[in-house]
Amino acid sequence: MTGKSSKLLRCLLVLGASFLLIAGMAWAQDDDKNETSIQKRIDNAANVLNEIMSTPDKAIPDKVMHDAKCIAVIPSMVKIAVGFGGNHGKGVAVCRLENGRWSGPAPITITGGSWGLQLGGQAVDLVLVVTNQQGMEHLLSSKFKIGADASAAAGPVGRDTGADTDWKMKAEILTYSRARGLFAGVDLNGSAVTQDKDETHLLYGKFVPFEAILTGKVRPPAGSGAFEATVRKYAGQAEDHGE
Repeated sequence: MTGKSSKLLRCLLVLGASFLLIAGMAWAQDDDKNETSIQKRIDNAANVLNEIMSTPDKAIPDKVMHDAKCIAVIPSMVKIAVGFGGNHGKGVAVCRLENGRWSGPAPITITGGSWGLQLGGQAVDLVLVVTNQQGMEHLLSSKFKIGADASAAAGPVGRDTGADTDWKMKAEILTYSRARGLFAGVDLNGSAVTQDKDETHLLYGKFVPFEAILTGKVRPPAGSGAFEATVRKYAGQAEDHGE
């Protein structure tokens, strides 16, 4: 091998090693970003619920929250429409356990679409309130479609709204949205709710099925306390008895 060839080979080896080092650092940064992302999602979900419930005349009724079987919050779902519409968002869900306490957070995604003469895009905060056992069973299945698998309705608004309506008999899930400061019930029929398996793995250190998380078979992960406290504040929780 000539001197020039030897130098060229050494350069290529150095470049290759540098490339692998840079790539490894990038992948590590992506992992850090992913871990930060799921934590940020949980914190944002807590903030959304706090902000919504802090406006009494625009909030979810206390009766709805106190009777909730499960609650899901999707901060900043993206709605985009150019001729046809679509939406995609990520959030977390919790369910009330048999002892009255709340499960750890289960990462979820919601996707759906609508056709029509639309133009524009916006970020929308969503809240889904599961009202009965049938709706909870759909959520535990880790994948269902709103309106097809689980009946849904735009939820009533106003914390002091009475419970003299028949919403609970008609809908397994009550749906709400907030966009540009306006909060109201929303029609999400056709949207699919699924478990976010990748972020479940990041949050719990391994993949854990929806059913195991939402029935309390695993302990809530570190960093989820703010969301749990917010849900407990507005939806209630059984008293601790020496726990």
